[in-house]
Amino acid sequence: MKKLATLLGGVAVAGGGLALMSHGALAQETTTAVEVTETATDSGVPFIFNTLLFLVAGFLVMFMAAGFAMLEAGLVRTKNVSMQCLKNVGIYATAGIMFWLIGYNLMYDGVDGGYLGSFSWFVVPDPASDTGDYAAASDWFFQMVFCATTASIVSGTVAERVKLWPFMIFVVVLTGVLYPITGSWGWGGGWLSEMGFSDFAGSTIVHSVGGWAALAGALVIGPRLGKFSKDGSVHAFPGSSIPLATLGMFILWLGWFGFNGGSQLALGSMEDASSVARIFVNTNTAAAAGVVVVMILTQILYQKVDVTMALNGALAGLVSITAEPLAPSLLMAAIIGAIGGVIVVIVVPLLDKVKIDDVVGAIPVHLVCGIWGTLAVPLTNSDASFGTQIIGIVAYGVFTFVASLILWLILKAVIGVRPTAEHEELGLDRVEIGVEAYPEFGTGSQRM
Repeated sequence: MKKLATLLGGVAVAGGGLALMSHGALAQETTTAVEVTETATDSGVPFIFNTLLFLVAGFLVMFMAAGFAMLEAGLVRTKNVSMQCLKNVGIYATAGIMFWLIGYNLMYDGVDGGYLGSFSWFVVPDPASDTGDYAAASDWFFQMVFCATTASIVSGTVAERVKLWPFMIFVVVLTGVLYPITGSWGWGGGWLSEMGFSDFAGSTIVHSVGGWAALAGALVIGPRLGKFSKDGSVHAFPGSSIPLATLGMFILWLGWFGFNGGSQLALGSMEDASSVARIFVNTNTAAAAGVVVVMILTQILYQKVDVTMALNGALAGLVSITAEPLAPSLLMAAIIGAIGGVIVVIVVPLLDKVKIDDVVGAIPVHLVCGIWGTLAVPLTNSDASFGTQIIGIVAYGVFTFVASLILWLILKAVIGVRPTAEHEELGLDRVEIGVEAYPEFGTGSQRM
């Protein structure tokens, strides 16, 4: 018994020693983990990942320029395809220049609760002295591609009956002045931001602003020749290529992950990474719901599924979820996107009834669904209020529509915005730029 007690005592002492060693090892591991975390922070790892998010999301949004170009090229008639491609190239290039010269600082520099920033150009800091949570140039790039997106919305609505250079002048003012001023109100720390207006990735700040500018243009320029008859009938103008339009839609869908995911504005922590992933899933779900609802509704209403409306159903779901893609559950994301699809089915024929010619359906998708998405924010985000959201929607709408209307009217009076009826019938590809997209199959004579 005495030997047994001695043996047990030895085991106990050994066990205690092992426990102490284990505790010491655990404490050392914890300390090491803290030190690694602190070292990672000190070495700029969050800076690197935040910058990477801006750059990767930025080039995804840049690729949306290709999506808009292909969608528009597919939905306009063959005789105007080259013009739409040229306009979209011009839009992206012009936005890049104007947002550097004036737009970025007008939107972000010294707004301080006011209505606009400073009239100065953006200067890229020396990399050795670039301080903050991310590289300054990466932020400029990310914000610039959003600016270009706004102008692309206008292009599709007024397609096939607006001359190139009046349109490009409008793009200069929109990307250099109008969009940056309104952007400063919400994202630049302006008066709406101070009120608590919430628009995570731009349902109103980007999409509705582009939609209001497009609506003003459609009213001033008028419909395409032959679109609306005196007896009230509406003539459909089939697009040049449904496959091309479908490709454009999928490119936009892909780019939207950068649009919404990048708007998290950070990837330097586990929570940020999880948030970006959640945004991706919600964004995808809303788009999918928009497509399915449009397919079902058009089958019920027209006994056939309308493929162009289905394409716009995806975009409607995307625009609708853009104002708040992080907070909703998957179910709520699906509901928000589905309602966007319903809006498309209702508003597209409504525009025809009031004789507003919107070639690609940008007004229902970007303007109306942008409003819906902004109104839906308080449903899932308790920090937002319906009153403040409505104030923001009205402010953006009044300013952008009135300013755009005045600009379009000035362009119409001074240099004219429409080609002649003869030129419109021939097509802008031949008349304005001399390059047909499909010379062997177009409206012009075949060439050997």
